[in-house]
Amino acid sequence: MYRYILLAFIVTSSFALEISMDIAKENFQKYSILKIKDTTPFVCQAIKNDFDITTEVICGFSKDPSQDIKSLQNDFFKVESFHKKGTFFVSITPLYKMKLIADIFNLTQDDSVFSADVKISKAWSIIGYKKELPLLKSQDRSPLAINFPFFMQKDKMPFVGSLDLHGNPVHIKAVGDVKKYLKVKEYFRKKRYEDALDLIDEIISDYPNTLFKPELTYYKIKLFDKLKDYDSVISSAKIFLREYSSDENIPEVLSLMAKAYAQMSQTTDADYFFDRLFSEHKGNVFAQKGYIYKGEMLEDNGANKDAIKYYKKALYETKDLEVAASAAYHLANVLLLSAPKKSANYVMKIIDAKKSFFMEDIKHSMKLMSGLADAKEYKAAAAIADALLKSMGPGYDEYEDLLKDKALWLAKTDDKEAALKALNTYIKKFPDGDYIDAIDTAKDGLFFERKDLNATAKLAEYDNLMRDYAGDTIAKKALYEKAKLLLNLKEYTKVLAMREEIENLDESNYPDKESILTQAAMGEMEASLKEKNCKNVLVVSNEYNITLSNRWDEGIYNCAMMGGDFKLAKSIASKNLESKNIDERKAWLYRYAKIDFATGNYSECVDVAKDLVALIENPKTSKYKDIYRYLFDAYSRLGEKEGMIESMTKIEDIYGLDYQDIDRYVAMIGLATDLKDDKMVIKYGSKVMQIQKSSHSHAQSPYVEFTLYGAYMNLGKYQNALDVIASLNGVKLNKEDRARQKYLLGTVLSKLWRDSDAKRAYKEAIEADPTSAWAKLAKSALAL
Repeated sequence: MYRYILLAFIVTSSFALEISMDIAKENFQKYSILKIKDTTPFVCQAIKNDFDITTEVICGFSKDPSQDIKSLQNDFFKVESFHKKGTFFVSITPLYKMKLIADIFNLTQDDSVFSADVKISKAWSIIGYKKELPLLKSQDRSPLAINFPFFMQKDKMPFVGSLDLHGNPVHIKAVGDVKKYLKVKEYFRKKRYEDALDLIDEIISDYPNTLFKPELTYYKIKLFDKLKDYDSVISSAKIFLREYSSDENIPEVLSLMAKAYAQMSQTTDADYFFDRLFSEHKGNVFAQKGYIYKGEMLEDNGANKDAIKYYKKALYETKDLEVAASAAYHLANVLLLSAPKKSANYVMKIIDAKKSFFMEDIKHSMKLMSGLADAKEYKAAAAIADALLKSMGPGYDEYEDLLKDKALWLAKTDDKEAALKALNTYIKKFPDGDYIDAIDTAKDGLFFERKDLNATAKLAEYDNLMRDYAGDTIAKKALYEKAKLLLNLKEYTKVLAMREEIENLDESNYPDKESILTQAAMGEMEASLKEKNCKNVLVVSNEYNITLSNRWDEGIYNCAMMGGDFKLAKSIASKNLESKNIDERKAWLYRYAKIDFATGNYSECVDVAKDLVALIENPKTSKYKDIYRYLFDAYSRLGEKEGMIESMTKIEDIYGLDYQDIDRYVAMIGLATDLKDDKMVIKYGSKVMQIQKSSHSHAQSPYVEFTLYGAYMNLGKYQNALDVIASLNGVKLNKEDRARQKYLLGTVLSKLWRDSDAKRAYKEAIEADPTSAWAKLAKSALAL
């Protein structure tokens, strides 16, 4: 397949591949169109299965694209790219159905279209659909049918421009003053007041008879007002009133003229024009603005009460939103000191109607905002900050301060939801901002500085916060505060139950999280030690690697030994081996030796036991005399014969014949046997028999008797051998051991010339286990 695509290539020197996918609906059914374009023609081929269904479209290109093409997918297509034999391919597979179409016509330029089956094109479209193919209607046609093109060009009528009365074309020259007048208006809109004034002077100079002279004079008055050149306002307004007395802008000019006189403290003249404005143009929007200007004049002269009347008059008479906002703004300012709550109410009226008004004078708006905050009208102050922020971007110098102020002021209101949102906005935008500490403190203060709640109520509140603000830092803070409170309440088990959540807290925000868990684990261990709950002690110790104070060492050691946690027991013992208190050192040396023996560390056990032995003054009365037994057993495990003999002598001296040592005496019998020392065998074998006799036990029989018998026989002490082997007559033995015992009995009787007794013993050996080797030996003895 790829071979045929390569044959259709046109080699290109540039490659600007574009792939786009769009989704739309036709007859309530969604479909998608994928477009693939390049600056030069390329080949695309639809691969179909046996049912004539397109299963893949492959497009080939002779050069790689300028950028990597990642895999793309929507609801209808999956697009992937790959290389093969130096060629770049794009593969499109359908999730439902698709149809490949070559885009060879530009309907904005071509006048005719026709059906064309091409192999190569600069652009291809692939329609993805579920059931019915949208947009297109497919019809079968006869192969003999003629493919006529479809023409779209319409007849074009000839066109000429405007004609004069004689039928000749009219050539209109551009009127310069019109363009410049429009430019003045543009400058005014863009607040380029100086440029606008210069342009007005230029227009009047270049076009002294311009039809726009009234408008230009009107704009000069407005421009002088914006520039606060009140003398020029008055002089220009006088000209306007004299020459254009019927102009529709007279109300505005009168208002600006009165305002100019007021600003120049010429109150008499100002009042004259205010009276004209109010009487001649009552109800006009500029008369209502005039109320505000007069209120400003009265406020400047200290007549605040009268000023308030005019501001209210403007507010309640006007239907103009700008005038109403300005009047409310003036009322908020004039009432700020005397009635801050009323001031805040007027601010909220502006917020509800036209909050963008505060951007018209940012400096004064921020002053009003700060004044409201000082008066503890935090909601109104925050509302102004919010209004300013909505019109500002992060590029404003005041942006961060406003964001901070809004958040901190809202935090002082009852609107916790709005406060939290504002605080989080600051944290998100300025994570390392100048006020981040104050913001974090305020955020904590929203929920965590409730001094009116007892411990139970606080725990319930923390649970509510963790549920209501899951995923937010508030929930994490609540979890942290809950853990701290439970720790203070000594509810260690509950703290440890929260381990996973506590460990997931951000360490940069909660640096003591591990300390909380450690303290809880220590508390839990101490409580468990007091209750002798060794299982819990070991669980907590293993999970948290806790180190308690030395006073708990003995309890931990005992629990560790009881639970088989020798590693913990050894670590506890090792840190006390150098104790300056001799009694404590002896105790820990003894415990350390026990651990070494239990863990098979016999060489170290011997060394530690020797250190302890060196500290024991009177072995018989020492509470650590058991160390000699550990020492013997360690020597025995190590096969150190001299050590066994030396330590066994000590054990005999300290304990005498003690049943606890019977295995040690047996070990000595084994050692004596290895050394072929019959006297030693007799020494320790006799002791074992004495111990068994006194304890009415035969745990070491018949091994001891057989071994002791052999030693006596080796030394020719036949009567002693007879006594030993005969002692087994009353001991329960298995068949083979009984056959052996009777054979040995017969042997020693023969040595003592008691042949008839010997023969009887041999017969009993045969009867005990006829198939045993001992029975065979007995038969041989009888045959002699």
